[in-house]
Amino acid sequence: MERFADPDARLLQAAGHPVRLGILRQLAGRGPLPAGELVRDRTQSTVSHHLRVLREAGWVEIQRRGTWIWYSIRPQAVTRFEDLAGSLRGVADDRPRPRGPEGPAWRQW
Repeated sequence: MERFADPDARLLQAAGHPVRLGILRQLAGRGPLPAGELVRDRTQSTVSHHLRVLREAGWVEIQRRGTWIWYSIRPQAVTRFEDLAGSLRGVADDRPRPRGPEGPAWRQW
């Protein structure tokens, strides 16, 4: 993975990977979690790698509780992500949006 000097690019790049996005969704939905609860169908080394990338990009912070390390989303990262998305809103609002019978033609999330 190419490392960008721009912290905004690192933030977006880190969130753009399916495994890391899944981890962020888990943390957003369930709050702080130890790494073991984030493993699911992945190996511990895979989860550790992706948590490190998220931490280095500024998405997650750690808290030590005894011998466990708990991970949580940094509110500042969410705010920055919202600011970045909001800065693009004007571009999206100025373009015509193709519509079909059921609404926008782009993929629904």
